[in-house]
Amino acid sequence: MQKIKSLMSRQGLKSPQESMADMSPVENFRIPSKEELRELREQPIDPQAEQEIIDSIEEVYFSSDSFDMVQYELEKLPPDLNLQELEEYRDKLKRQQAAVSKKVADLILEKQPSYVKELERVTSLQTNLQLAAVMCTNARRQLSFAKEGFTEASLGLLANQRRRQLLTGLLKSLRTIKTLQRTDVRLSEMLEEEDYPGAIQLCLECQKAASTFKHYSCISELNSKLQDTLEQIEEQLDVALSKTCKHFDVSHYTKVQLAYSLLGKTQTAMDQLHMHFTQAIHNTVFQVVLGYVELCAGNADTKFQKMQYKDLCTHITPDSYIPCLTDLCKALWEVMLSYYRTMQWHEEHDKEEAADPDTDGTSNESPGDSTVGRSYVKKKLEHGLSRIWQDVQLKVKAYLLGTDMSNFKYDDFIVVLDVISRLMQVGEEFCGSKSEVLQESIKRQSVNYFKNYHRTRLEELRMFLENETWELCPVKSNFSIAQLHEFKFMGQCRSPSVSPSRQPASSEPVELSLFEQYTQVGNPFEMQIDNKEEETEDVLASNGYESDELEKSVYQDYDSDSDVAEELKQDFVDEQTGDIPAKSVSRETLRSRKRSDYNLNKANAPILTNTTLNVIRLVGKYMQMMNILKPIAFDVIHCVSQLFDYYLYAVYTFFGRNDMHAPCPAMPIPGGQLGGSRQVPPGCGYESSGLGLISSRLRTTLNRIQESLIDMEAGGESVGPHGPPEERKEKVPSPHLSQLVVLTASGTLYGLAERVVATESLVFLAEQFELLQPHLDTMMPPAKKPFLQQFYSQTVSTASELRKPTYWIVAAKAIDYEQMLLLMAGVKWDIKEIMSQHNVYVDVLLKEFEQFNKRLGDVSRQVRIPLPVSNVLWEHCIRLANRTLVEGYANVKKCSNEGRALMQLDFQQFLMKLEKLTDLRPIPDKEFVETYIKAYYLTENDMEQFIKNHREYSMKQLANLVNVCLGSHINKKARQKLLAAIDDIDRPKR
Repeated sequence: MQKIKSLMSRQGLKSPQESMADMSPVENFRIPSKEELRELREQPIDPQAEQEIIDSIEEVYFSSDSFDMVQYELEKLPPDLNLQELEEYRDKLKRQQAAVSKKVADLILEKQPSYVKELERVTSLQTNLQLAAVMCTNARRQLSFAKEGFTEASLGLLANQRRRQLLTGLLKSLRTIKTLQRTDVRLSEMLEEEDYPGAIQLCLECQKAASTFKHYSCISELNSKLQDTLEQIEEQLDVALSKTCKHFDVSHYTKVQLAYSLLGKTQTAMDQLHMHFTQAIHNTVFQVVLGYVELCAGNADTKFQKMQYKDLCTHITPDSYIPCLTDLCKALWEVMLSYYRTMQWHEEHDKEEAADPDTDGTSNESPGDSTVGRSYVKKKLEHGLSRIWQDVQLKVKAYLLGTDMSNFKYDDFIVVLDVISRLMQVGEEFCGSKSEVLQESIKRQSVNYFKNYHRTRLEELRMFLENETWELCPVKSNFSIAQLHEFKFMGQCRSPSVSPSRQPASSEPVELSLFEQYTQVGNPFEMQIDNKEEETEDVLASNGYESDELEKSVYQDYDSDSDVAEELKQDFVDEQTGDIPAKSVSRETLRSRKRSDYNLNKANAPILTNTTLNVIRLVGKYMQMMNILKPIAFDVIHCVSQLFDYYLYAVYTFFGRNDMHAPCPAMPIPGGQLGGSRQVPPGCGYESSGLGLISSRLRTTLNRIQESLIDMEAGGESVGPHGPPEERKEKVPSPHLSQLVVLTASGTLYGLAERVVATESLVFLAEQFELLQPHLDTMMPPAKKPFLQQFYSQTVSTASELRKPTYWIVAAKAIDYEQMLLLMAGVKWDIKEIMSQHNVYVDVLLKEFEQFNKRLGDVSRQVRIPLPVSNVLWEHCIRLANRTLVEGYANVKKCSNEGRALMQLDFQQFLMKLEKLTDLRPIPDKEFVETYIKAYYLTENDMEQFIKNHREYSMKQLANLVNVCLGSHINKKARQKLLAAIDDIDRPKR
């Protein structure tokens, strides 16, 4: 049944005839005819029996449409065929077929009305389809006519137009592609022209255009090439950025910054810039030092190029040290100036952007990012100041410490200090740094150099002192240390309170910084050469005259002497090396000058020697060093004090430590050793008076100098245990007076001229030190100022006190006090009547004083004798004379009242005549003599009090006074009491 239904559905609704015609032969054989169907319908069949028959049909017949029933039945046949069974089986199949056929027929008849109705619909549909086919045929024919008459003509034109438009667009694209492919040539040209912003702008536009045509295969390669080009532009831009580190150019830097702004890498550019500055500092100093090292090496050896910078600095020769240092600082200045100008550019740029925010329209950054970027750049630049200065300091430090400068010439070392001082000033203006690294390194070199330099200068000073003939060095009456080249730096200072290293170049109220002065041209390290070309004023008198006409008139007859001024000028003034000259003025020149012109010198001309002038200049050099380098100020001032100490000690050793024999056994002589005195007879009251001995303050000063500065072992004077070698290394042997200086000739008043020159030059030196005290005080560190004050109060101020011991020996030898004692011993003092005529010894003594005054005048024609010197000489002579008188009176064995009156007459006569010879008032020790004479009249009690109160008299003089008074108004008992009192006074001394 299912097979029949499926067959009917597969065949569609057909007429029974058609359906029957479409069946296969087997099926057609199985389908009953109409008559059979009628017969079947007419035959009465039990529906149940019929259903049983249908049910008895094997299931296999309903299995599938492809079932072959004939084959099936044939295969079912047994091997042995039985006709009867076959017929029975055939009948069974027929019954089954008949039941199925009947069932089918019943179903067909049952569906007949629907079939007919559906058949009609099919017929109508067929008719409609035929009509539609006719309409389609007509439409296609009409469309064919339209296609031929309209579409192919008009729409073809439109298609061609569209194709033309597409080709035109393609041509434009091809031209754009061609332009893009040629862009690299233009980019190369723009990079050569350093138009980095234009090149980047062009490259970015090309990349944008390339992204538009990325569907072309050739564009993908071009796009990668543009990316490579952009990276190449960035590399060249980085190189261009590095060039601004040495030579800043506003237009060049503006282009570079605009280019980075287009790339959106402003912050990256700033990071790169600082790296370039660091690299520029390293490369610059290395190339400068390498150039000098290779130049001095004189060969093409490349080993220097492989050295580290620190090692390379050790190969700089002393001759090339200063030029290399100067060039080094110049190069570093260029780098720092570029950084300074870079900061200026950014400040101005930020101001412009703040005033007009649209000026940054070319940047790829948003306004917020631009503000952040500017803030980043500003902070980065500010932090970079100290970092760059630190790099500069470390490079210069390595250079400074790479060479031992202890043997440099003074002027060369001063130039080094000045250059470093200027560099530190640059650092302070650059980033406010105190340059601790530079200060420490230059301090180390300075201390090392200065110790060696000072040691050498002390040795030279000793040599000059030992060769000094103590003859006058003629200078102008208006001579001032400010005229010397070494003190020119003081004239540049506005006031001592201003730091010398920061003195203004002009008197304008507003001083420009170094970066403002040398922004465009020049270099602050080029002025060193100009300083050395300054001329030094001629401080020497023109052979003693200050008038050229007078000089010409006097020197017309002295051709040989007319060259003296030039010689002196060359030796003392024009010398620029700073070292003590190898030769001094010859003695013949000085003697010829003495013969002709010393008597015409002005009264106020300073008295100083060759050595004094050199010491002053040496002090000036030391102060220059302090002026430039404050950290070693105390060390330098200490050495300055040693220069004065040694000069003071030398003058005392030569002229104040008198080892000559006394004119008579009774004359006291200051000791050869410091602070001591020779043993003198008890009868001399000279020692107790302190006359001629150095003051306690001067004695303390000389002892201190001897202990701290004088190497007694080297001088052959063994005084106590010697110090360790380190201490001895800092000491100088005691100087020895030149053999050319004769101090024992009476014709020269025992070297009075030399003594005056030596002592007064020391006083002059002390006066110059007093003038320099305010300046030294400003340089001295606060903690060390007590040293300076002590030096001035205990050493400098004692210079004038050296006059007494120096001139004492002249006074002791110039007058024959021994002869006077002998003459006084021959006078009879126990006379009975008052005399009206004084004794001969007074006239002899006065004659001695007149002779002394004349010889003093002779010496004054050679060397001006200042009033203080004259006063000291006269005071010494008068004091010695008065003490000689007292000593002579103390030698009297017998004396009467008339004899004492004669003593008073003699002394008054002596005073009266003496006052005509000297202007010294009051007469020294006048009371000393008068009191002793009048003591003869004292009673016992008054005498005892007199002995206690007058310690200035010697024990012998007091004892003689008591003995002479015995018998007149003092008895033996009183005599014993008074002598016991004298003995009690003398006992503590023993």
